[in-house]
Amino acid sequence: MSDGETAVGDGLDWGLCCWPDTTDFHPPRSENQCKLYQELVLEPVVKCLSQTMFSGQPFVFQQDGTPAHTANTTQDWLKHNIPTFIHKDEWPPYSPDLNPMDYSVWSILENKVCSVSHNTASSLKISLCREWEKIPEETLHAAVEGFPNRLRVVTSKKGGYIE
Repeated sequence: MSDGETAVGDGLDWGLCCWPDTTDFHPPRSENQCKLYQELVLEPVVKCLSQTMFSGQPFVFQQDGTPAHTANTTQDWLKHNIPTFIHKDEWPPYSPDLNPMDYSVWSILENKVCSVSHNTASSLKISLCREWEKIPEETLHAAVEGFPNRLRVVTSKKGGYIE
């Protein structure tokens, strides 16, 4: 597959968990993930929030190793639009979950959403969006605030396994 493409059925699902606010949850769509990520997340959301939510205050943009995030076109876009981001070469290739969405939020969503059966993709998407809205802001803030400590633990374990 070419840079940023995914197999049919894979989806780009996203939500932004940061301090002091979050975004809506956006369920997956089956299209070119790299292009979708750049057009639907980076340009209208991340770039806009970098100018409004942070009001000129310094921040660092962090992603995980999803192919749409590590694609060369995405990295180039970030280099030109979000100067303080963690480049794909700086991220450990087999890192423990360091993204608050990964080590905290997804498990909350999974527990809630998977507590009932979903017979259709539409039902699953609706449930994901509904449960995302129910997560208390304090929970999301705690996930973000826990990031520095998580980095310290990973560093002390020299990148090894952590709970």
